Amino acid sequence: MVQNTTSGMKKTTVGLVSIVIPVFNEARIINDRIRQIVSIAAGEPFEIIVADGGPGHLTLAAMEDSGIVGIECESGRGRQMNAGAAMASGEFLLFLHADTDLPQGALATIKRALRGRSVAGAFSLSIDSPRVSLAIIAWCANLRSRMERVPYGDQAQFIQASTFRELGGFSDIPIMEDVELFQRIRQRGLPIFIVRGKVLTLPRRWESEGILRRTLINWWLRIRYRLGASPENLASQYRPHGSLPDDK
Repeated sequence: MVQNTTSGMKKTTVGLVSIVIPVFNEARIINDRIRQIVSIAAGEPFEIIVADGGPGHLTLAAMEDSGIVGIECESGRGRQMNAGAAMASGEFLLFLHADTDLPQGALATIKRALRGRSVAGAFSLSIDSPRVSLAIIAWCANLRSRMERVPYGDQAQFIQASTFRELGGFSDIPIMEDVELFQRIRQRGLPIFIVRGKVLTLPRRWESEGILRRTLINWWLRIRYRLGASPENLASQYRPHGSLPDDK
């Protein structure tokens, strides 16, 4: 079911987790992602909204499940996730990258966290690779997110829908939209929960661009952002997953 972004926000359904997946040329893996979500749902109610910002919206055309909501929208992960959230009817929002597996019981975990003290959170990170270097990168990312309470988008960020809308959603910036949102949450003194259970993400970017090179670029981008560099200036060093050579 493909919809445009002009539709209004739906009435909230208590207990429902709305899973928003921003995609850019992810036709090859989108059906695997949808099947994996179904396999770990464990009876929890959910809806999936795929927000396609790729040229020709080919990811939507590749989807096999007619019950999934598909949205054609402009490219830009923040814009795409905002468009998906505007169509969501769930009490809780989960923003999931197309190359990331959720752990078993993830939806129940999200509901417990967001019905407790926390208003937002994310999972811990693991990378689907036997490389020790990538395991170290994931360990460092988990340590940083627990210390700073500012997780990255590839950790499957989640948030109460009411809080997300009160905050105005993701900022319309080309990069760091995930970091910027959680910085705003922290600035308000709102509690953020980092789940010890781990998502499993594909190592595509590191394998395509080189582990050391990609890691150094990621650190340099984060440092420059913290020092005040604009997301527009940083965006030239970061490409959507779907534009990488191994995603063709």
